[in-house]
This record gives sequence, C-alpha cells and structure tokens, in this order.
Amino acid sequence: MASQGESDFTWRLNGLYERILVPLDGSELAQIALPYAEKLAGRLGSSITLLYVSSSTEDRYQHMHQFYLQKMVEATNQAAERYIESPGAKAVKVEATILAGDPAEEIVDYADKEDFGLIIMSTHGRSGIRRWAMGSVADKVLRATNQPLALIRAKHANTDVPDYKLLNKTLVTLDGSKQSEVVIPYIEELASRLKAEVILLQVVAPDYHIYTGGSQEYGIYSEQQMESVKASSRDYLEEIVARLKQKGIAAQSEVRLGTAADEIIKFADAIDVSIVAMSTHGRSGVSRWALGSVAERVLRAGNTPMLLVRSPGAGTE
Repeated sequence: MASQGESDFTWRLNGLYERILVPLDGSELAQIALPYAEKLAGRLGSSITLLYVSSSTEDRYQHMHQFYLQKMVEATNQAAERYIESPGAKAVKVEATILAGDPAEEIVDYADKEDFGLIIMSTHGRSGIRRWAMGSVADKVLRATNQPLALIRAKHANTDVPDYKLLNKTLVTLDGSKQSEVVIPYIEELASRLKAEVILLQVVAPDYHIYTGGSQEYGIYSEQQMESVKASSRDYLEEIVARLKQKGIAAQSEVRLGTAADEIIKFADAIDVSIVAMSTHGRSGVSRWALGSVAERVLRAGNTPMLLVRSPGAGTE
C-alpha cells in the first residue's frame, strides 16, 4: 500500500507542469525567468500565474503593481503563443496575483496551497547582483517549498537566450538511489514535448565510507575496484537511457570520477547544457536543503539554470 507521501507524489506526476508560478518583483532581473515559463506554456499547454508580493495591503504603490503585472501578463501571453505548434491547441492562459507580506513566505505558501506544478524564478531580483546570496528570497523559497523549482541565474540577465537553446539539453544527475531518480519523470515530460536531449551523469568518488557499529571506515578504491564501480554505474545509467529511448527521447550517459559537485559543474559547462536537473537528495539521506549538500554546492558555484525536485518524504524543517 502506498504511503501518503507516495500517493501525493503520484497525483502530482499526473499533472506535471500543468500550472506554472513565476514570482516577479518589478525588476528586469526577476523577469529572466519568463522565457522559460513561456516556452513551457506554449509547448505543454501550461497556464502561467505571475505573482507579485507587496509589503502590505496598504502599499501606496498598489495601483502601480497592478499596472506592471497587467503589462507582464500581456507580454507573457504574446510570447508564449509563439511556441504553440498545434493549430488546434488551446490558447495559453496567463493571470496575475498580488499578495501582501514577506515575499519568500508568501511565495511558498501560495505555491503549496494552489499546488503549482512548477515554480520558476530568478536567483534574485530587486536585491541587486549577488550570486545566490544567503537569506535571499530565492534561497528561502528553495529551502521551504515542496514544489519543483527552476532557478534561473541572474548572470544571464544581460544575454538573450536563443529560443533553440531554451531547455534544449538537460543534464540529469543521478547517484544510483531511488530518491535521485525522482527527477526523471519531470525530465521525460520536458524532453518528449520539447524534443530536448537528455544526458545522464553519475559521479563516482575515488574513496568510500562504510558505517558499521556506529563507526566509519574510510578507504581508497583499488584500480580494479574502481573499474568495477564505474562499470556498474555505466550499466545503471544505460538501463535508464534505454527506457528514455523507448519513449523517443534522445539520451546518453556519462560516468565521471571525482567530487560530485565539481564534476557536475565542469561537465555541464563543457557540454553547454541549458539546465541541470536533480533531486534535493539522494544517497546522502539529507532530508532538507542542507548546507554542504551536492545540490547546494552546484547552486552556489555552477553556471547553468537548475531544476530541483524534492523527493517524497523529504522534510522542509
């Protein structure tokens, strides 16, 4: 019998990307998330909700916020319509909402309450150019939300991403655990509908840790052991590649040796991926966005947008 968490997750998979939430703050930097939402909405038939959080209901600039959002709704709708391929497809629905309160708290509460399939946001907006600043709105949202979250780095704010490069090549990081594979259905949906390429990556550490009786044993793999571990990883990834290819998705795999976060970043840059997708935790068993996790290290030091999916049962406390 499926647990409550598994049931909720299965239900969510049935409506992947059906509704997309894009938080805005009036800045051009926050708006760099819009092209990603527009392409998904046009190709997948998703609806888009633009969310603005003001300081209070008494905000004297409320009418300006409404005017700004209305302009954004019109522009987003027009841009998303360009991506519709089927003549008989329904028009893209774009709407806007204004809430009052703390931006991060309101974004998280609203996204969870309305059960959006995806949140897409810039790494920062009004706060100025600071890369993944601790305490920023994006940082707080990624730590607290239960919804899949795509984070678009502000360093791309001054460069227009060509349509053909938007979500055209996805790097999916796996570690052999079922938790890390939670991201795969989301990528299948994207790749099959956007005709995108998928590359699966597993990074093998040159050392190992074994926990026995409360103590930790550490060692370095021999050359023979290392080859065996790498072969096992290749077999694991190729099984998933085969399943993706059966669904008509262009897929390949790569096994690398080294420190997970460093290798993910280097490989993503080397092959020029449009987004890195990963679960919030895998073998590590970390049940939250823990400092020092692979996901966070890639977020802090990487150069590409990221799609992050929290595994069922992973806490947010």
